[in-house]
Amino acid sequence: MIDITTDIQSLTTFKRNTSGMMKRMRKTSRPLVLTVKGKAEAVVMSPAAYQQLTGYIDAVRRIKTGLAQAKRGMGQSVDDVFDEIEADVHTSRA
Repeated sequence: MIDITTDIQSLTTFKRNTSGMMKRMRKTSRPLVLTVKGKAEAVVMSPAAYQQLTGYIDAVRRIKTGLAQAKRGMGQSVDDVFDEIEADVHTSRA
């Protein structure tokens, strides 16, 4: 969650204190919102936070695809899926 008292800064402030702000971002694990003339223009985040965010987006995309497929009658029943998993487990143990 962004703390609006510390995580929204002007680009000018970020340029003047890049090192300090990067340290704070790493310490808090929160992104920085950078503004130009009072409007949000960019978000700076750690690579780990970015990777986590893209993972969530990918998961949501996959869920939406699955729900759309289910509405069209595509896919398998839960029982069929578990039967396949059980068959795969038995085959791999043999």
